[in-house]
Amino acid sequence: MANKEVVRTDRAPGPFQGAPYNQAIRMGDLVFVAGQLGISLETGELAGPGVSEQTEQIMANMDAILEAAGSALDKLVKTTVFLMDLGDFGGMNEVYGRHVGDRAPARSTVQISGLPSGALVEIEAIAHV
Repeated sequence: MANKEVVRTDRAPGPFQGAPYNQAIRMGDLVFVAGQLGISLETGELAGPGVSEQTEQIMANMDAILEAAGSALDKLVKTTVFLMDLGDFGGMNEVYGRHVGDRAPARSTVQISGLPSGALVEIEAIAHV
């Protein structure tokens, strides 16, 4: 059985307010990335007021975490997107699409009732190593 390895990088924000989870877990040839908010590492705040800016930051954070795990955005196999408002789908989708390319992973997108720090979007992922 594969070992459960904690993935941690200083190139992306750590767990929200010291919560008991990790940026990602690598198990065998898969990496499970915790839900990422659009938090800027430099400021500790949301990258901007809109879903596009927040999604851009999420993808940058996810890229750093995947790299630390020995993977990359082009190796994503499944993502789940949580939106505060499905009306923001177009803005999120445009940014997301630029980052995942023409071989996009399977994806689910759902509207939810709340996210920490007033975030508009959160994305979690599974990637191959």
